[in-house]
Amino acid sequence: MRFMVIVKASPESEAGQMPSEELLAAMGAYNEELVKAGVMLAGEGLHPSVKGVRVQFSGKSRTVVEGPFAQTRELIAGFWIFQVQSLQEAIEWVKRCPNPMISDSEIEIRQIFEAEDFGETFTPELREQEERLRAQLSSQS
Repeated sequence: MRFMVIVKASPESEAGQMPSEELLAAMGAYNEELVKAGVMLAGEGLHPSVKGVRVQFSGKSRTVVEGPFAQTRELIAGFWIFQVQSLQEAIEWVKRCPNPMISDSEIEIRQIFEAEDFGETFTPELREQEERLRAQLSSQS
């Protein structure tokens, strides 16, 4: 099972305040532990929303809205992709994480869809296309 582990933004991360050397070292040690255990597939921090945009869709219309965006606690400051056996295992790994922010923070865990989750609507042709795209992505790494 794969999970996206989402680090929610804080007022400090949205202000562009960088983590301390101590926090970077603690997060580096945690990431190293995740990699050694075969749990971490990916992980990155994100720039504040002031440097981002949102593309809004309405029928055939597309509108670009520049950041910053309100409701800081709903924004994402970073993420990991974990591969574990269960949601409970993902929770246990996240509970071991150093607080990723200077102030109180929150991490959300969401399961990633797998091909079999789509049932019959994911036809053999669509499965072939998905497998072909994943193979292309793997060869680009």
